[in-house]
Amino acid sequence: MALNIGDTAPDFEASTDSGASIKLSELLKEKEVVLYFYPKDETPGCTAEACSFRDHWDDIKELGAEVIGVSSDSTDSHKKFKDHHKLQFTLVSDPEKEIRRKYDVKGSILPPRTTFVISRYGKIAHVYNSQMNAKHHVDEAISALKKIREDAERQASQQ
Repeated sequence: MALNIGDTAPDFEASTDSGASIKLSELLKEKEVVLYFYPKDETPGCTAEACSFRDHWDDIKELGAEVIGVSSDSTDSHKKFKDHHKLQFTLVSDPEKEIRRKYDVKGSILPPRTTFVISRYGKIAHVYNSQMNAKHHVDEAISALKKIREDAERQASQQ
């Protein structure tokens, strides 16, 4: 069943590029999360996507969010990919595709390229799916994060 805006984001715990364990629910206690699924480290589209998140890192941090990239590559592959492209964010290894299943990010030939923006309340605020337009994922994420911030400011001013 596809996840939609307003749905609760499925929690997960997984190994990161540093070998540490990360749990989504723990991150969401402090900030929004941009969770993006990509097919494979060091492929042209995936590298372009990762580098676009890297290049907009300051914008994303200013909006109070954390970026998590997910693929089925090993933690060792993720570490090399992260070091090679100087990525500042966390990459998560999903070798059994458990996280992909939870988020219904499945494909017939290639794993889909899908980005979820998750509010700190654990709700999915935005979903973007585009296999071919890898660099646009960061623009979609930043727009969604700005909307979350604007909505929070509006609610605060009405109280």
